[in-house]
Formats: sequence, C-alpha cells, structure tokens
Amino acid sequence: MPNSPYLPIFELTRGKTVESIHYGAAAVVDVHGKLLAWYGDPQAVTFLRSTAKPFQALPFIEHDGHQIYGLGPKEIALMCASHGGTDEHVATALSIQSKCGVNESELLCGVHEPLDADAAQILRERNELPTPNRHNCSGKHSGMLAYVKMKQRAGEAIPNDLPYIDPCHPIQEEILHTFAEMCNLKVEQIALGIDGCSAPNFAVPLQAAALAYARLCDPESGGVQPAKRAEACHVITEAMASHPEMVGGAGRFDTCLMQTAKGRMISKGGAEAYQGLGLLPGALGPGSPAVGVAIKIADGDDRRIVHQAVTLEILRQLGALTASELDALSAFGPQSPRFNWRKVVVGEAYPAFKLNWA
Repeated sequence: MPNSPYLPIFELTRGKTVESIHYGAAAVVDVHGKLLAWYGDPQAVTFLRSTAKPFQALPFIEHDGHQIYGLGPKEIALMCASHGGTDEHVATALSIQSKCGVNESELLCGVHEPLDADAAQILRERNELPTPNRHNCSGKHSGMLAYVKMKQRAGEAIPNDLPYIDPCHPIQEEILHTFAEMCNLKVEQIALGIDGCSAPNFAVPLQAAALAYARLCDPESGGVQPAKRAEACHVITEAMASHPEMVGGAGRFDTCLMQTAKGRMISKGGAEAYQGLGLLPGALGPGSPAVGVAIKIADGDDRRIVHQAVTLEILRQLGALTASELDALSAFGPQSPRFNWRKVVVGEAYPAFKLNWA
C-alpha cells in the first residue's frame, strides 16, 4: 500500500504460509497530549463511527440532563452504547424515554435486527418485528432527543422543523464543538459524514481521538473546561465502567474487556474496525497518567476478528492487562487458531507488529 498511512498489522496463515495480511494504524497518547507509542501513521484521518458515542452524550450530561431527568448510570451507559438489542437493553431505552418524555417513534436511527444473536432468534420465534429500540444506537438517539426536549422546555429556540440528526441542528453543532475541544482541534479541522444511524459522525487523526479518550478519563489533568464538562466526563466513564453490559452486551468485546479490566479502562468500538480505549490514571502502574488509544484496521475487518485481537496486543505491549486477564479474553485473541468446516486446525491468526515508542 504505497503512500498509505497503514502498515501490515495482522496475518493469517494456512499451514506455514501467510495467506492474508491486514493493514492498520494506531496511536497511544497520554492525557497531556504526548504521543507515547504508535504504529503506522498516528495522523491517519478516519471516522470514529460509534467510538464517538461517549462524546456525543457529553453535552447532555454537561448540562445536567441526567440529573434533570433522574437518569442513572445504567441509562447513561446505554446512551454511549452499541448495544445488542436484548430485552434488557430495550427496557433501559424505554426507561430513558419515559423519564425524558421521548417516544420511540421519534427515533430516526432506523431499524435492524438485534446484534445479539439470541435476542434476534427470540424475536423470530415470537414473530415480532424489530423496532427502533432494538437498534444498537437507540440509547444515543434517545439522549439526543432528550437534550432537544430539555432545551425546548428551558425556553431555548430549538426548531421543530429541523430533524435532530441534521448537522445544522443546534444540538449537533454543540456536539461537534464539544468533540473538537476534547480533541484539541478546531471545528474546521474535523471532517463530517453521516453514520449508519443517520446521525453526524466525525473523522479526525488517530492521535486526536486518542487524546480525547485520555482527557475523558482524567479531565482535570487534561485541562478540560469548563468544570461542568470535566464533571460530565467522570459521569460518563463511571457509567460505562460500572455497566459494561449496557455498552455492548453478553459476549461482546467492549463489555468483556471492561468487565475483565474491572474499572481500569473504558472501551468503545465502532463500525469499519475502529476502536477507542481510555485507560484511567494508574492503569499502567502507580502514578501513571490517563492514556487514550485509537486503532483503525484499513479494510474494515468485516469478520470483526482483527481489530479486537490488535486491541488486545496493544494492551499487552503497553502492559495494561495481566497474563490472567489476557487469558480470560483469549476468545478475542491476540493469537488464535484457524479452523475449517470440520473443525480441523489449518492455520493461525496473529498480530504482526510492534509499537514504536517515543
């Protein structure tokens, strides 16, 4: 891949021969903005996709939306989630909507089958069609709508004729400005696109996204202002860490990683093989600063095996997970055997990179 920001990062063998190579890039940044480690080009610009969700929830929390409506950590975690669409996830979405005066019919995220295979099978057995609350982004959209209604009730001039997902809508403009500030970028440095759920999404350098995650995990050391935003960062990270089952679901990578790390980090993946991580202060040892990690696999990793294994390998190289924790997560990598349809081992899949250190 000449002139590409991505380098070979993951190999799959058949027998002793490398059959496939995936390319990727990553950036590891501390809360002070120092690039600690990288692979490929840390300035590679790409969309965060759902990895942006904690930042999309941030303005609502910063302006006390969770307190005004009485939302708890479980509901806040769902607002940052790409959930599996289980009955528990739907019940939590309905709880947000009930407290905030939002109707499911107002959600503009679209409809898809639950990501959780068991939940999808249950719906089929019930002859029940999925509704917007089964969509993995229903928590995010419920939070956006709640913020619209909160502003309208406060007497702000929020247009009724402009969809809340329009990039020109006031709440989307506020989300964009907030995200830019967390990345230490100007708004005009962020490329915009439309996500799979129809909400705006952001493309920034990996290093900038990693910084935003580090600052989310220690806003005071990262100089996050105003103080209410710093407080909101803690609310979001504590909600995600305390309710990882809401962020993804049983057996999902983000959930399993946060459960295993026991509050030391937050994890949020996005479509097309993007991964964001925030390591809280002390996660890399006593006195260590908060650290953010942003990872992108160039080809989108449609089987979703590469970016998870690469994430674990980066955490291994950082020393962020113990041997027993890596063993508990071994279903996701870093190394794994390749099986054929008869369950015969025919090769291996493994990360093929070493981080560059500053």
